[in-house]
Amino acid sequence: MKPGSRKVAVVGVALSDCGRVPDATPYTLHAQAARRALADAGLDRARVDGLASAGLGTLAPVEVAEYLGLRPTWVDSTSVGGSAWEVMAAHAADAIAAGHANAVLLVYGSTARADVKAGRRTGNLSFGARGPLQFEVPYGHTLIAKYAMAARRHMIEYGTTVEQLAQVAVQARANAALNPEAMYRDPVTVDDVLSGPMIADPFTKLHCCLRSDGGAAVLLAAEEFVRDCRTSPVWILGTGEHVSHAAMSEWPDFTRSPAAVSGRLAFARAGVTPADIDFAQLYDAFTYMTLVTLEDLGFCAKGEGGAFVEKGRLLVRGGQLPVNTDGGGLSAQHPGMRGLFLLVEAVRQLRGEAGRRQIRARDGGLPRLGVASGTGGWFCSSGTVVLGRD
Repeated sequence: MKPGSRKVAVVGVALSDCGRVPDATPYTLHAQAARRALADAGLDRARVDGLASAGLGTLAPVEVAEYLGLRPTWVDSTSVGGSAWEVMAAHAADAIAAGHANAVLLVYGSTARADVKAGRRTGNLSFGARGPLQFEVPYGHTLIAKYAMAARRHMIEYGTTVEQLAQVAVQARANAALNPEAMYRDPVTVDDVLSGPMIADPFTKLHCCLRSDGGAAVLLAAEEFVRDCRTSPVWILGTGEHVSHAAMSEWPDFTRSPAAVSGRLAFARAGVTPADIDFAQLYDAFTYMTLVTLEDLGFCAKGEGGAFVEKGRLLVRGGQLPVNTDGGGLSAQHPGMRGLFLLVEAVRQLRGEAGRRQIRARDGGLPRLGVASGTGGWFCSSGTVVLGRD
C-alpha cells in the first residue's frame, strides 16, 4: 500500500473507573482504561506499536509504556493541556497513514480529586510563575480569572448574558442525567447556576467544571487491522491543530479561540462542513468555553453563541446539535486533561453504544458524523478531530 494512503480507524475505546476513586493511582487508571480499550477492540496487545501519553511521570510515555508492558516504536507526548489528546490523535493518524505505526494507543489517567482530598496536592489555580506567566500570576491572574475575563469581554462586545452562559451548564446536566456513569445527574436550573457561590465574575460554581478521578483510552489502527477487531470502525476523517498564545497580552481577541483555526482545518481536510455534523463533543472546563467554541467551529456566527445555546440546542433529547452528550466536564467527569474523554464519547455515539443518551441523525438512524474539539490552557491551544462511520 502506498505510504500515506492508509485509512485510520478508532477500533477501541474505554474509560477507567471514574468519579470518586480514592484507592487508585494514576498508573492504575491508565492500565485499567488501556486493558478495557484493548478488550473493546479485541486486538492483542502485541499488535500495539505506538503509544501517546502526557501528564504523568518525569518521562511520560516511557514510564507509562513500561507500566503497561509495551515497547512502542512510535511515541508522542505532546503536552498542550486539555487539547493534547486531539492533537496526539492527529499525529497518530498521520503516523499510521504514513506506515510509521500500525496501532497506536492513546491513554490517560488522573487522581486529581483523590489527591486533593488526601492532601497530596492543593486545588491551586496557577500553572506556576515562570516564563511569560511571571507577568500575570503574581498579580492574582489565575486560570479561572483568564476565562472569566474572556467571558466578560464576549458579554460586553456581543450582549451575551450570564443567563445564556448558565444554559450551557443546565443542558450539560440534563444530558448527564441520561448517563449512569456521570458524577452529577440531578437537574439544575438557570437560577441554581446564578445563585451559587461566586468563583470569578461572572462564573459561579456551576459555571465551572467538576474535579474527579478517572482515565480513558483510545486505540487507533490501520485499515487492514479492522477485520481483526470486534468493533465497527470509526474513521478519522480530518484533523486540525493550532496554538495561539501563552500570555494574555499576546491574545489579540478574547472572543476568538484557537478552535477557529483547528476547526477550519479539520472540516476542510475531512471534506465536510459544520452543517453536516450530527453532534459535537467540546471541551467545557467553563460554560463560556462551550459557547465560544460553537461559534469558532462555525455552528453559529460570531457573537450569536448566546442565542444559539439558550434554545435547548445542546440537548440529547430534542437538541438541534447535541453537545457533550455524556454530560461533559461540567457534570460527567473532569480529571484534568479531559480531551481523551471527548473522543471516547464521540466513538460510542457513532457506534450506537451510548444507551439512554444515544442520539439519532436527522433521518432517525445512527449519527454518521461527529466532531471532538479539545482546548488547552486558557484558550492557548486547540485540537479538532472529525470522525465518521461507514
